Parts: sequence; C-alpha cells; structure tokens
Amino acid sequence: MGKWRVLLRRKNTERLITLKDQFSLAHLTALACPPPKLTYIAARAGFDFVSIRPICMGLKNEPNYNLASNRKMLRQTKTALRETGIQVLDIELAKIVDGMDPKQYEPAFEVGAELGARHVLCSVWTNDLVFATERFIQLCELAKTYQLTIELEFVPVASVATLEQAVSMLSTAAQDNAGLMIDSHHFHRSKENVSDIKGIPAEWFHMFHLCDASKEIPASKEQMIKIMREERLYIGEGGVPIKEILREIPKIPYSLEIPHLQRAKELGFEEYARRCLLSAKEYISLNLDDVNIY
Repeated sequence: MGKWRVLLRRKNTERLITLKDQFSLAHLTALACPPPKLTYIAARAGFDFVSIRPICMGLKNEPNYNLASNRKMLRQTKTALRETGIQVLDIELAKIVDGMDPKQYEPAFEVGAELGARHVLCSVWTNDLVFATERFIQLCELAKTYQLTIELEFVPVASVATLEQAVSMLSTAAQDNAGLMIDSHHFHRSKENVSDIKGIPAEWFHMFHLCDASKEIPASKEQMIKIMREERLYIGEGGVPIKEILREIPKIPYSLEIPHLQRAKELGFEEYARRCLLSAKEYISLNLDDVNIY
C-alpha cells in the first residue's frame, strides 16, 4: 500500500520498479498545533514530511508561528525534527499583495533554510499582474540564496485564480527555482480541465496539495472559503478527479491539506492525521497502480 508500480521505457527496454509515495502533513490540516507538536504528530501518524506556516496570514483566530522571532519554538521545532527524522517539505505563505516588499519574507526564508525546507508556497492577491510578476521574480531571486524554490499556487478566490493564469505568470517570470503547485481542491473549484495539464513542463512540479471535496461547487465565495479552510474531505470521499489529475503529473511528494475542524475535534489531531494519510495511501493503491513515465 502507498506505492506505485512504475513502468519505465528507455531505448526500447522495459523494467518494472516500485517507488515509495511520500506524504507531508500540511499545517492547515492541524493548524492549532505549533510546529514542534505538528512534527511529532506527523511522525507518529506515518508521514515523511511536515509543511509548516511560519508566515502568519493575519486571518481571524489564526495562530502565529513566527519562528524567526520565537527562537524558543524554533529550537523546539529543530529538536522535534531531529528526534523524529521528519523533514520539512515547505513553508507558507508568501502572499503577493499590493505594496508588498519581498524582503519582508526573508526572515521566514532564513528559518525555512535552517529547518531544511525545500519550497515556499506563494499566491497572488493583487489585480496588478505586472506588479505581481515583478515581485514573484524578486521572491525567486531572494529564495535562491537560501536554496529554496517558490511554488506558485492558484487559488479560486485569489487574483491568480486559474491554472492558465498561473502558467502564464510562470512563463513570463522564467525563473529556474519557480514551480507550479496544484491543490486538488482549487483545481476542481476553478473548473479546470485535466487535459490542460498535459503541456506543462514536468520540471515545474515539485509538490502537490492532495485533498478531496464535494463534487458540487459552492455558489458563494463565502461558502467556498469555509469549505476550503474547514471542511475538506478524505481522499476518495468527494468528487474531485484526483486519479485523473495525478496521472498527468510527475511523481512528487503529496502534502495532505485536508482541514476539517469537526473531525479533528472529534478524533484529535493525531488520529485525524492518521486517517487522512490512510485515505491517501488506500486511494493511490486502488487507483494508481500503474503509471507510465517516459
């Protein structure tokens, strides 16, 4: 379970190998847990990585895990990573908004590098896309000094809301440490077509947000945001075309971003995280046994 059988074709030869799927526990799945606790939960639940949020988004009731200023929590996080062997996949969220200065995120980038993170998630919340592209390029240049990539995520309630918009910005920016981060919830809510993934460069894909949601798309922005932040579903429980999406992208780590406040409250964060991971492994085992890589 949790593995794909992969058929490799090289110069008219074929060989069958098995690659291990890798999973990260996204912070939004258990946002009430500080990074050290999240790390221990991820380890006990069977994850390979954690994805942490040291950049506060300023949302109502959102906890602030600014590790750049909270050195005690940073030390505790390092201890948790060392004791568990868990790695940090990514940090979030570098939002591009009107008037922002990429340098404001440098303390978080430095922390991410200290923790061994690979990627920084980024989304765009300004309608000035020329400005946004300029700032995206600057973010990439800054991140490069910390050996980090900037992963552009399109969000249906943001300014860069579609796959087409994200691909356009990445193409214009032309940065070698930039990537495209698809969230299966956002892909479905933005009414994307799986066929549109086919022409995207494979090297743009470094990680994927895996979750499920109801097939019906909410009519209101408010309801969409509520589901996005509080009521996502186990993998295979909803109506997102997950199998079809995953067949079109390279094999990359899956970050399980499946916030569901009621379930987490009833089960506790550790058991809920364990069930999220189990749903992902079972779904992949049942639906993605054979994937062709050329």
